[in-house]
Amino acid sequence: MCGIVGLFLKDKSLEPQLGAMLSEMLVLLTDRGPDSAGIAIYGASQKDHGKLTIQSQQPARDFAGLEADLGKKIGASVTMLVKSTHAVLDVPRDKLEAARDAIAELRPDARVMGMGDTIEIYKEVGLPEKVAERFEVSKMSGTHGIGHTRMATESAVTTMGAHPFSTGPDQCLVHNGSLSNHNNVRRELKREGMTFETENDTEVAAAYLSHKISNGQDLGQALESSLSDLDGFFTFVVGTKNGFGVVRDPIACKPAVLAETDQYVAFGSEYRALAKLPGIDGAKVWEPEPSTVYFWEH
Repeated sequence: MCGIVGLFLKDKSLEPQLGAMLSEMLVLLTDRGPDSAGIAIYGASQKDHGKLTIQSQQPARDFAGLEADLGKKIGASVTMLVKSTHAVLDVPRDKLEAARDAIAELRPDARVMGMGDTIEIYKEVGLPEKVAERFEVSKMSGTHGIGHTRMATESAVTTMGAHPFSTGPDQCLVHNGSLSNHNNVRRELKREGMTFETENDTEVAAAYLSHKISNGQDLGQALESSLSDLDGFFTFVVGTKNGFGVVRDPIACKPAVLAETDQYVAFGSEYRALAKLPGIDGAKVWEPEPSTVYFWEH
């Protein structure tokens, strides 16, 4: 079944509250997916610096000395902030890819959740409230974010199987539904050089969009392409460094609602996820149309 939320802020004064608002929205959809949960937050960028969010099942072992080891490996200064099983590594922007490759060598059991100028991704097995508390998401600020609470139907309940999935710099996707042609699309994308860490169909959707964007399409165009190339039933909510997009398949059997005010655009699988947002009583509220792309950019 799964529950999806998204929040794109227009009003900068709300940015310090992004994590708190997004967490509350997701907790309100807990019964749609009790298996695992995750949130992506797009925060402030730093000049010439990027970051990687990594996860480890044994953080005491894998995070110990990682700053020094990684800095030596890539020949640059590295700082690290540890949050439970996740850590955010700050590295020079031109060293991001090298850092990702080095982590695979230095800490082979650690996994990169996301990387880019602004994105941080936190996801684990467990209820949304516990996951949000574990990573202190309510204290995070940012411009936009998306979240997901999962009810697994086609793959195992694991951290790597949780959403969001990130397959490109500052890109991530959450999904409610099921793709019927994901194996064929995965094979095609592998031939194009894309790599995969799970058998989850949502990772295929994320990689598909990343591939389209890397080949010159913007987010809106990539989402339009997905309507003809991806089969099944789906609602996608996607984040990029500057944007936030929504699309539903032609049948649109998965529930979805959008709301827009002068301060924000919000998405929820159900209206109750939006009910506590400021100014919601005066918002424009509607159900996204089938086969219709909606996206906003800063």
